[in-house]
Amino acid sequence: MGTVRTGRPARTGRPGAVEAVVFDFYGTLVRMVPPLPPTHESVFLARGLAGPAARWGDQWAVGPGDGEEHRAHSATEESYVAWERDRLRRRALDCGVPEDQAADLAAELDRATKSLALEAFDDVRAALTALRARGLTVALCSNWYWDLDRAVERTGLADLVDVVVTSARTGARKPHPLMYDTVLDACAVAPERALFVGDMWAPDVLGPLARGMRAVHLHRPDPAVRGAAPPLPDGAARITDLSALTDLL
Repeated sequence: MGTVRTGRPARTGRPGAVEAVVFDFYGTLVRMVPPLPPTHESVFLARGLAGPAARWGDQWAVGPGDGEEHRAHSATEESYVAWERDRLRRRALDCGVPEDQAADLAAELDRATKSLALEAFDDVRAALTALRARGLTVALCSNWYWDLDRAVERTGLADLVDVVVTSARTGARKPHPLMYDTVLDACAVAPERALFVGDMWAPDVLGPLARGMRAVHLHRPDPAVRGAAPPLPDGAARITDLSALTDLL
């Protein structure tokens, strides 16, 4: 499925104890840092496409939507990337890009979107180290591109993560149940033995709760997602720093 195993399996603890902690990736463990990727608008304008640029809109809203299933396109990295670029190409045509330019523009937009410089938040390594010292499985479950495992390596966290699950390989995006089933299977734990930690409300809190997992909403002082934190439902907790996570275990 969409799983990369990078470490040991889960261990059996006392009845009802958490055996696996599952993290979202971007906004939870890592953030974007300079140099920032080119904006989609700049890519259009460099090609003299001011009209289509104005119609294109938010560059972060052009991907598949939360909860979307796309298993038919996730068989291989080549098929997934081809689907990503074809989606961009078709949208470019709808925005008025000439047909003879649409494919090259889509490829450039795809590269621009993925040219992210990332770094781990200051609290991450200590928190993951503490979890592994308790014998817990540490997993990632993220709406991300195909190369989530490589992104984890580039941010220096690969030695602290046992399981990596990305939507691109799984064939669906959180909060689709397939994402949670995939990471639970990879961790070899029942839902009630897993704790999900993330900064996004529906994908990282409501979705895991609906699957029977426990959930922790990470609401950092400088959150990637702006706005007031929603009221907590039953079965969820909220923290502002990952150093508070071990207190919940």
